[in-house]
Amino acid sequence: MTAGTPASAASPSPPPNPSFSGPAAAVGIRLLDAPVNRRDDSRAHKYIVDHVHPGTTIKRRIVVQNVSEIERKIAVYAAAAEIDRTGFVFAPDRTPNELSSWITVDQGEVELEPDDEAVLTVTIVVPEKASAGERYAVIWAEVSTTDGANVRNIGRAGIRVYLSVGPGGEPPSGFEVSGLTGHRDGDGAPVVTAEVRNTGQRALDLAGQLRLTDGPGGLSVGPVRAEADTLALGGTTTVRVLLDPRLPDGPWSARLDLASGWTKRTATGTVSFGGSTAAAATSRDRSGLVLTGGLVASAVVLLLFTGFAFRRRGRARHALPA
Repeated sequence: MTAGTPASAASPSPPPNPSFSGPAAAVGIRLLDAPVNRRDDSRAHKYIVDHVHPGTTIKRRIVVQNVSEIERKIAVYAAAAEIDRTGFVFAPDRTPNELSSWITVDQGEVELEPDDEAVLTVTIVVPEKASAGERYAVIWAEVSTTDGANVRNIGRAGIRVYLSVGPGGEPPSGFEVSGLTGHRDGDGAPVVTAEVRNTGQRALDLAGQLRLTDGPGGLSVGPVRAEADTLALGGTTTVRVLLDPRLPDGPWSARLDLASGWTKRTATGTVSFGGSTAAAATSRDRSGLVLTGGLVASAVVLLLFTGFAFRRRGRARHALPA
């Protein structure tokens, strides 16, 4: 992950486009290790995802990269995070929580040349008396600089940590998918939606694919990427897949495949996108207008030809008695 976010030194909430004339402050970070028992878990190659017993110590290697144009000092540290109805939420600055207090990095700061990188070790020490439950944090890599005009430029990128603590095996993950429907939005674009509810005991990061088949004229669409925000325990969300406005109304046979790590679900059904809206009728795709114009022109030619033939046949009938 990389980031380069300008920020005002006087406020933690900078304007969206602050003025900054110095070199961009950008940094990259990625996870180098994943548990052997999670080699098939796509989330574990992107985030630190694990279940451990109290008193356990785990280590992960990470790679930090300077993607700025000049030499940079990069601070590496852990900070708090949580999951609410909006998804995975990062706490501001270096706000701590219980999990971040368990995390240390073997080098809190590294100095790197442009495009250079360093391998660091993250250690998580879970206390013997830690209570059961899932906890969240972020391991940040951060660079900052100023342009001499009271503006500080901050670049920060992070790796999420989802750590479940408790005796026995890992708590189950699970979710339900329902309400697979189709409609057109206010701009006339077709949208497929589905309701997802987290029925397990771990947070979920949902991603997958939508396929449409058996459409008008045998058309098919996809796969089209589908994803949703991080889903908290017991939470619900709507997966929304936006499609091409030129797509016919249907009906279509829909298949939505979603997964969070090892946990996978499939929803199928028939969807339709209803009647055409005014916005859909004024699509910028000119191929539809050319086709319509061609059909109208063909109809006019056919009518003229029919009238001409009718007149000739009428004249022939009048000539026969003579």
